[in-house]
Amino acid sequence: MLRIVTDGAADILPEWEKEFGIDTIPVNILFGEKSYLQGVELDNEGFYKLVDESKRVPKTSQPSPHQFVEFYRKVAQKGDTILSIHITAKLSGTYTSAVSAAEELKGEFNVIPMDSAVGSLGIGLMCREARKLERAGKSVEEIVAYLETIKRKIRVILTLDTLEYAKMSGRVKTLQAALASLLNVKPIAVLRDGDLNMAERVRTRKAALDRVIEMAKEEFGNQPVYLAVVHARDQKSGQALLDDAKSHFNHKETMLGELSISIAANLGPGTVGLILYPIE
Repeated sequence: MLRIVTDGAADILPEWEKEFGIDTIPVNILFGEKSYLQGVELDNEGFYKLVDESKRVPKTSQPSPHQFVEFYRKVAQKGDTILSIHITAKLSGTYTSAVSAAEELKGEFNVIPMDSAVGSLGIGLMCREARKLERAGKSVEEIVAYLETIKRKIRVILTLDTLEYAKMSGRVKTLQAALASLLNVKPIAVLRDGDLNMAERVRTRKAALDRVIEMAKEEFGNQPVYLAVVHARDQKSGQALLDDAKSHFNHKETMLGELSISIAANLGPGTVGLILYPIE
């Protein structure tokens, strides 16, 4: 049987977990000396409450190889194939942990770790596509080959509402230098080929949201896409961005999701953006 595993940096719409059989290994959220398992011991609202109360931004830590071994044994049965799709290896060591666990479990499971080169709902869409392809009769080799082809074409374009989280985050090193001297701007960050980089700096929130759509349109034109909007504790802005974006793209399906804690911890509440997944 094919098991599909991802990690807490992926955003999975609530109904997808059961409908498409996707299992998520939680990320470790570290508040001082205390550690929480994302989504198990700490939900999104609980996370923001802790930040509000402590005035500190937590650190996130990828699952260890041991945690992966235990998780694979929990969700799979001996002889199963596990397709394990994870956040870009350029931003996290999660993929490396999965590779180590796969080596340890040789002979017990056939674990295929994959670096998604993306994050958030980009990974969620890859997981969903993998299951749909399997149900259509594709082999694991065909599924992996397709995902390897598509992953570099998925685009994540985000605008941050506050700079504080990114400044304090050791994870988003590519943004730190650019943010260090900035005040009162709304940066736009693009995840491309596994790297999250500052693309532009815009003065107002509205201009930033408009520019996010423009940048996506410049890249995708009228190409058929799955169109997703993600937000961090700002559903109103997320819905407004999605409503606006619908008229600009040739979308087969649209979706709105909340950014996972592990990403919001690095970019901050109010972060909102587009994820476009080309349909081929």
